[in-house]
Amino acid sequence: MTTKLSVNLNKIALLRNSRGRDYPSVVGFAKKFIALGAHGITVHPREDERHITRQDARDLAKLLEEYPEVEYNIEGYPSEEFLTLVEECNPDQVTLVPDAVDQLTSDHGWDVAWHGELLIMVTERLKKSGIRVAAFLDPDVEQVTRVAATGVDRIELYTEEFASSYGTPQQAEVLAKYVAAAAQAEHMELEINAGHDLDSENLPTFLTIPNILEVSIGHVLTVECIEQGMESVVAKYLDICSASA
Repeated sequence: MTTKLSVNLNKIALLRNSRGRDYPSVVGFAKKFIALGAHGITVHPREDERHITRQDARDLAKLLEEYPEVEYNIEGYPSEEFLTLVEECNPDQVTLVPDAVDQLTSDHGWDVAWHGELLIMVTERLKKSGIRVAAFLDPDVEQVTRVAATGVDRIELYTEEFASSYGTPQQAEVLAKYVAAAAQAEHMELEINAGHDLDSENLPTFLTIPNILEVSIGHVLTVECIEQGMESVVAKYLDICSASA
């Protein structure tokens, strides 16, 4: 099994929005990443549209009809507006994230004991449209166990804690939490994605965890593309993902 690379386009949209015209083009960069071999495209349309807009999500849905081999993943909090948008776009996967409206970036996973009923209702609704559902989770065995009862297909492990610990004396202890969470997910017959602050330095170590199907990477990858060029950066990430097989 080779881990798939899904490129998050939020930062491309943020650059575009800073100038008030369609440059850089989100759709244009999606085409570039696909041409370089990316397995998927991820977006996180927030309510304030500070980066990806609802129209971006629609435009990418139309584009990706031309690339059935490329996975479309839309992340976000399951508000009615968000759910209506994803039903219109019909992506391959929706990743449910417990973000507040004014949140700077995703910084925690679901408390499933508190939000379990919401996750059950949303998952049932999305599956009626044939959409795969993932839930954003901290590396917590209890949360993984609880989320299995909601009907989601996958979890996405929130990897900021691992990224922050990388290269420190705490790295092994923190990585062990992710190993345990991933093992529990497999035990509960849940598939596993991961994302947030993963980069080309820490990703090889993280992918020593078996059976990570997909990583979603945007912020650091975008910065690295500016520094090093898209072609070499995407190739580097694809090589890392291939080595996980």
